[in-house]
Amino acid sequence: MLVTDEVSLVYPEADRVVTAVDRVSVEIRQGEFVGIMGPSGSGKSSLLYLMSGLKLPTSGEVRYRNRVIHLMSERERMQLRRREFGFVFQQPYLLPYLTALENVLLAEPNNREVYRRALELFEQLGLSHLMNRYPHKLSGGERQRVCVARAMVHQPQIIFADEPTASLDHINGHAVIRLLASYREHGAVVVVTHDPEMLADADRVYSLRDGKLVQPSRVQ
Repeated sequence: MLVTDEVSLVYPEADRVVTAVDRVSVEIRQGEFVGIMGPSGSGKSSLLYLMSGLKLPTSGEVRYRNRVIHLMSERERMQLRRREFGFVFQQPYLLPYLTALENVLLAEPNNREVYRRALELFEQLGLSHLMNRYPHKLSGGERQRVCVARAMVHQPQIIFADEPTASLDHINGHAVIRLLASYREHGAVVVVTHDPEMLADADRVYSLRDGKLVQPSRVQ
């Protein structure tokens, strides 16, 4: 479904050259929950950005359904992210002038099926009583759970989640991971984290250190 082939990301920083990702090859298959784990600065978030087309590789290839992402036009990559991918980032960004529910429904506000799925997700995430509140009335953890609902509601082919539980307490963190893991019925899930406990149910875990893949990866 999605493959990185010897992909690298190198960029200048002050008076040195940083290799954020160093010749990493991974594979994401349909219906998998895949973890990418490593300490801070290991390159795991950079790898996720390469996989999703948010960054372009210095060398190597990222292929989605046999199409090389960096050979697409910027418009094609934007459409790919909009139609095929869902995202949950470390910082929960919501439009401040929209309610929680409106943020989730932003792309298709008049789609009844999407509206129905949004209500189900709010219930599963324990947010039903908050869906008409504006972001400034929500805690950081509540905003992050709204972002999870937004990533899932359109049923993308792959959800990319970068430290999705960083702002959540233990109970809500596990609830979010369970919900993401259950998404395997609809598509693939890629979760970046430094916490191995959050990847206990993953089908496969890739570990990074200093931008390099640490072998062997754990497979369930």
